[in-house]
Amino acid sequence: MSGPFGLPMPLLTDSYKASHFALYPDAQRAVAYAEFRHSYEKDAEDERMVFYGIRYVIEHYVCRPWTVQDVDVAEAFFSTHNAGFTPFPFPKALFLKFIAENNGYFPVRIEALPEGSVVYPHTPVLQIVAEHEYSPLVTYLETVLLMTWYPSTVATLARRARTAIADAYQKSVDDDMAWTLNSRMHDFGFRACTCVEQSMLGGAAHLLSFEGTDTLSAAFFVQHRLNAGRPVATSIPATEHSVMTAFASERQAMERLLRTFGDGVVACVMDSYDYTRALAEVLPAIAQLKLDRGGVLVIRPDSGDLVDVVLQGLRAADSVFGSDVNSKGYRVLRGVSVIQGDGVTPRTLRQIYDATLAAGYSAQNVAVGMGGALLQKLNRDTMSMAIKLSSITYADGSTRDIMKFPRAGSSKVSLPGEFAVCADPGQAGAPVAYRAVDAPDSGDGNQLKIVYDHGPVSGMSWDCFDDVRRRLNDQWARFPPRANAVSPSLLAHQKAVHDDQAKHVYEGAAFA
Repeated sequence: MSGPFGLPMPLLTDSYKASHFALYPDAQRAVAYAEFRHSYEKDAEDERMVFYGIRYVIEHYVCRPWTVQDVDVAEAFFSTHNAGFTPFPFPKALFLKFIAENNGYFPVRIEALPEGSVVYPHTPVLQIVAEHEYSPLVTYLETVLLMTWYPSTVATLARRARTAIADAYQKSVDDDMAWTLNSRMHDFGFRACTCVEQSMLGGAAHLLSFEGTDTLSAAFFVQHRLNAGRPVATSIPATEHSVMTAFASERQAMERLLRTFGDGVVACVMDSYDYTRALAEVLPAIAQLKLDRGGVLVIRPDSGDLVDVVLQGLRAADSVFGSDVNSKGYRVLRGVSVIQGDGVTPRTLRQIYDATLAAGYSAQNVAVGMGGALLQKLNRDTMSMAIKLSSITYADGSTRDIMKFPRAGSSKVSLPGEFAVCADPGQAGAPVAYRAVDAPDSGDGNQLKIVYDHGPVSGMSWDCFDDVRRRLNDQWARFPPRANAVSPSLLAHQKAVHDDQAKHVYEGAAFA
C-alpha cells in the first residue's frame, strides 16, 4: 500500500465522503476552505491563534502518489462496508483516471498560510480547489487536512502559556536573565500521547514557543526533519520516583545525582515519601555537596497543592542556599530553582506564577512541566476548526458562492466565495480575509500560497523550523489580541449571500 501504516490511500477519509462523488451537483469547479470558528476556548480578550502543521499533512498524507493496488484493496474493503455488509459506493473510475493521467497524485490545488502564522477566528487558513470531472472530490481530503487542528491547538496553547510567563518575567526578572524564559515550560507529555506520531506533532508545536522538552521524538523530528540538523530543544538529567525509592534513603539518591551530574543543571523529585521532611532534612544534608559540585539543583514536587508546594520549595531553598534581590525587587535563589510538573494547565500556570511573585520571588526561579494538558487535554472543538464548501461553478458555467448558516447554530456560519488573505497595515499587519476578486494589490499580496497542485509544487521549499519560530515570535508580538479578520467587502458579500439563501429558506425553495 502507498498510504501510511499499510493503509490504501482511498481510505484516508471518512466513510461518507466516499459517496459524495455521486451526490454533488455536476460542476466545472468547486472551492472549499478551512478556518478556526472561534478563539482558543472562546477567549474573548485574546483571539490570536497559531496555524501550524500543514507541512506534515501535505508531506505525509497528501503528496503521495496513489496506485492501482490502492484502489483494488479499497474496492475489496468497500465491497462489504455498506449497511448489511453490502457494497459501499466510491469513485473508483475517478481514482483510476487520475492515477493513469496524473501519476497517481490527487487532483486538487491546495493553498495555505505559512507555517506558524498568527490568525483569528474566520481567517481562511487553507483553500482547496477542484476542477472539471474532479470537482466532486473537493472535500475528499478534508479528514486529513483538518488534522492540522491538533498541532495548531498545541502551538496556540504553548504560545498563550509563554505569554502568561512573559508577563511574570516582565515584572520580576532582570533583562540579563530574560533568556531563561525559553526554558520555563517543559514538555512532559510524551507518555500522555496516544501514539508516537501524536507526540512528534504536538511536541513540535510546543517547541515553537519553548526549548525545553522530554519528548525526544519531537526534539529529533524537528531538528533533523524540519531544521536541517540544527538543534532546537534541550533537557537535563533528572531523577524519578523509581530512582529515588531504589536507594535506602533519599539523601543517598540525591548524593548520587549530584556526584554524577551535579556540575551542570539537574532536577530531583523530592516527594517520594514526605516532601516537607525532605526539604527540611535532606536538602540541608546535601547542601555542601551541591555547593562543591557548583551546578544548579532544580527541586521537583509532584503531589500536594500545586501552588503551596512550589512556595515550600522556594522558601526551603532560600533558607539553605540563600538568595539575592534583583533590580526589580524580587529574590533570585542562588543556584537552585523549582519545577512544578503536576497538574499544570494554562489556568494553574498563572496561579503558580502569581503566587511566586506575591511571595517576593522572581519568576526565573520557577519552571513548569506540562504533560497531558499540553498534548492530550484538547480537541478539535478547542478552536472549532472546520472545512466548508464556499463556491461552486455548475456545469452550465454559472458560479454560486455558498455558505452555511444553521438557524440553531450561529457559531457555525461560514464564509462564501473564493478567498485571499492579506496583511492589514491598519492592524499592524494582522491577516484579513477578502474575496479573491477584491483583494488589495498593495503590500505582500495574498498570503495563501500554493503548497500542493495536483502533486508536488515545482521549486517550492518549506520554511525551516527556525524561520517558522521567527515568524510566530514576530507576528504574536506585533498583532493585536483582537482584530477585524474579515474585510468589510467580504462581510457585505456574506450578508448578500445570506440574504439570498435565507430568502430561499423562508420561501421554502431550499426544501422543495
